[in-house]
Amino acid sequence: MNTPVDPSMATVERRLSPKKLLHSKWTAVVPRGKEKHFMVVAWVEPETEGAPLVSVLLEAVYSKTQQALPWQALQDVTQWQQGWR
Repeated sequence: MNTPVDPSMATVERRLSPKKLLHSKWTAVVPRGKEKHFMVVAWVEPETEGAPLVSVLLEAVYSKTQQALPWQALQDVTQWQQGWR
């Protein structure tokens, strides 16, 4: 039996693995420059070899514009939803 989820009990972050983000699809909760659908197209490699991944490159589906974003920002469910909605 499914129990309804209380929105006040929802977590604000989701757990993500940075190396599994490549080619994942995201919807901005608040559209950014009239764009709301994005795809992770690349990792931004750290300057130091062996250092942890810091950011990813998001590409807007419609305009193909790209922006670098700290990968941890995608964990914030108030800003990003996984998948295209």
